[in-house]
Amino acid sequence: MLDSNTSVSPESKAEEHLGVVHENLEGWVPALASVSEIHEAVEKAFDYRGDLTITLKDGQKIEGYIFDRKIKGPSLTDCFIRVMPKDRPNKLSIAYSEIAGLAFTGRDTAAGKSFAAWVKRYNEKKAAGEKNIGIDAEPLDD
Repeated sequence: MLDSNTSVSPESKAEEHLGVVHENLEGWVPALASVSEIHEAVEKAFDYRGDLTITLKDGQKIEGYIFDRKIKGPSLTDCFIRVMPKDRPNKLSIAYSEIAGLAFTGRDTAAGKSFAAWVKRYNEKKAAGEKNIGIDAEPLDD
């Protein structure tokens, strides 16, 4: 469940007609009070296209991108995320049971770069009378 700090962007509302809803998770700090909240937050983190700050139960903070997760059983010790840290070359594997907190601190690099946004730009150019319309993809990094 999203808290009051999360929202659905106008582009996402348009995407609902295409069967896609993109939550604006940037800045969200989910509650991790229950096993189901941890699983839900990790799933959203896995789908997020930006960096997160992961706080471990020992107090260590890791900033990076979650690129994989493995669920090998019902216990949190059986589930792992795989992270590419920002400040280290080695990938890390972290058990869900070691996670004390997650914060969606990085910019979602794909936010606003949806197919619906592309169609909108195309239609605006077409309505303006432009010919040979070609809309190039925008770079993911600004």
